[in-house]
Amino acid sequence: MLLTVWRKSLLFNCHGFTVFDARGDLAFRVDCYASARRRAEVVLMDVAGKPLLTVRRKRLSLTDHWVIYDGDGTARPLLSVRRHVSLRSSSKTLAHVTPLGSAAAASAAEYVVEGSYGRRACAVRDARGDAVAEVRRKESVGDDVFRLVADPRLGEPLAMGLVIALDEMFRGGSARSLLRRTWSA
Repeated sequence: MLLTVWRKSLLFNCHGFTVFDARGDLAFRVDCYASARRRAEVVLMDVAGKPLLTVRRKRLSLTDHWVIYDGDGTARPLLSVRRHVSLRSSSKTLAHVTPLGSAAAASAAEYVVEGSYGRRACAVRDARGDAVAEVRRKESVGDDVFRLVADPRLGEPLAMGLVIALDEMFRGGSARSLLRRTWSA
């Protein structure tokens, strides 16, 4: 499943994402009124504005840690996304994704995110190394428009939830983020 992700909200004076399906129809949206600096929560919505997933920063964590919840955030947690910390600059690992909640999810293998989110070239891989989601550059377009390829095993909403968490972890703009993007390539 191929999505085109635009790192801009359709609403005036908002931050967020606008996501189109392969036919060019609006698939998802994210509209954030809060400052783009330190958001505690981001909601992925369908076209009508119904919350599909809530991506929430976990407080009191030593590293960037986000939890993806079903719906408006009052339902069960689905995934935990924790930024990878390594002293080796050659590490291609960006984050670790752990299924949460049900017994089936607990028995599922973890995912690892590898590559460079800043360069829009990263993949979410399962335990066998197969990609279940990929972020790819879109030809002749800047970093604000990119492609998201989602395997049906993960699904489009969860793949987009992972993109939201990665964007919060590796958002550009500060010298620290630029340094991180340089070393993660």
